[in-house]
Amino acid sequence: MAAALTGFLARYQNVLYYFQECCRPEWISFNKTGLIVEAIEPVSTSLLLGTGAAVLGRKLYRYLYETCDNNWLKFNATGLKYDLDTKLYGQHVAAQVILKAVTGFMNNVNPKKPLVLSLHGWTGTGKNFVSQLIAENIYQKGMTSSFVHLFTATAHFPHETHIDKYKTHLQEWIRGNVSICPRSMFIFDEMDKMHPGLIDSIKPYLDFYENLNGVSYRQAIFIFLSNAGGEKIVEVALNFWKDGREREEIQLKDLETALSLSVFNNRNSGFWHTSLIDKNLVDFFVPFLPLEYKHVIQCGLAEMVSKGRAPDKEVVEMMARDLNYFPKEERVFSMQGCKIIPARLDFYI
Repeated sequence: MAAALTGFLARYQNVLYYFQECCRPEWISFNKTGLIVEAIEPVSTSLLLGTGAAVLGRKLYRYLYETCDNNWLKFNATGLKYDLDTKLYGQHVAAQVILKAVTGFMNNVNPKKPLVLSLHGWTGTGKNFVSQLIAENIYQKGMTSSFVHLFTATAHFPHETHIDKYKTHLQEWIRGNVSICPRSMFIFDEMDKMHPGLIDSIKPYLDFYENLNGVSYRQAIFIFLSNAGGEKIVEVALNFWKDGREREEIQLKDLETALSLSVFNNRNSGFWHTSLIDKNLVDFFVPFLPLEYKHVIQCGLAEMVSKGRAPDKEVVEMMARDLNYFPKEERVFSMQGCKIIPARLDFYI
């Protein structure tokens, strides 16, 4: 096969020009909707290479370059369940909700609206990590896929005075990318630092419309990550602990309503009085519980393996004991979670 491809490319060196998108008039045209779209491939003498060469060229292009089809985009429900069960620690509620929500959505050939998830909890509890797991089990290239788009409030929307410009750019970015790949994923990190009103600008794309200006958003996925509501989640977890109840007894119904109200009424949540909540466009508010000492140990052992080292529980316990916990006397919940473990662990190895 390698020899055949080498011979093909040597004989027809410019054939990939017609299969690889480039910034040339043949590939780009402007339509009246304001969207940049691919133009019809020009008739060229190079296409006279024959049907066999054209077919081989297309297959080669799809092999080398990411495309929005089953070659690069295929949901792995079994893989997602395995990752949530074995790599995510202390988050039984989040794992259950994420698995059911994503699996149900991906298996629905005709969803009525995009999937919208809002993940809440203190830093280091696994929100970003779960977003990564979802991406890795949908896109072959995971978070590096050209169809996965990550926005961070402090990096992409830093100045409140530019909010109108941000709204326009955000709408254009989402519209343009969904028109290229309907199964696009958009992740908004640091929602608690997002300027109020900004996220309302994308409300039409999250709604039940069949299409807007010829573009359907129903297969897209939107994920919001926020520390807002963390206090309410901690309060529930702490009450369960004080009552002598097991952590695993906590259910989504114990948190979701209070959580949605908390972020809706919080000026610093990014969701303050937003129509996304008011119009019930967020499918699930997913709580991430504060992690306990045993979960920190699990994270530490996994991190040692990822560093190519044999897991050493004695070393990990030494590190875990030096972290901060609350309540101060009982030291039940970790204040930093697992986020600082990669850096801290190096100090003890």
